[in-house]
Amino acid sequence: MTHTARRIGRSLALVLPVVLVLSGTLAVTMVPWADNSPSQVLTASSEDVSVQAKSRAPQDVLRDRLLGELQETKDPGAVLTHLQKEVDRRPSLAAYCGGIARALGRAAVGIYGPTKAQTYARPVCDTSFASGVASFG
Repeated sequence: MTHTARRIGRSLALVLPVVLVLSGTLAVTMVPWADNSPSQVLTASSEDVSVQAKSRAPQDVLRDRLLGELQETKDPGAVLTHLQKEVDRRPSLAAYCGGIARALGRAAVGIYGPTKAQTYARPVCDTSFASGVASFG
């Protein structure tokens, strides 16, 4: 009984923040306390953009790309190989490799469950993938 409750709790902990962010982002278009004058209202289709969006850090781009790939292909082994190749290609990413591998391990648990996800663990970024699996397992 406790295991089932823990598993449900972990699933909710993974899914709930995403749902809340998406629903909040999509639901809020204008707030009543904001200045709604035409000069203050920004739209996604605005062609007169003067401020560029901040560029994302390379490690964040890589992590998001690999997590997306994991969701698409559902092959943690291939994704870990891609992570290792990127770190080999760009050594500056080595400092972030462990965090990315842990995130992949946690995501793999969401797809496969802890037992099967652990079978994909290998020494990419030390044992960070296995650590990510264990934190949800």
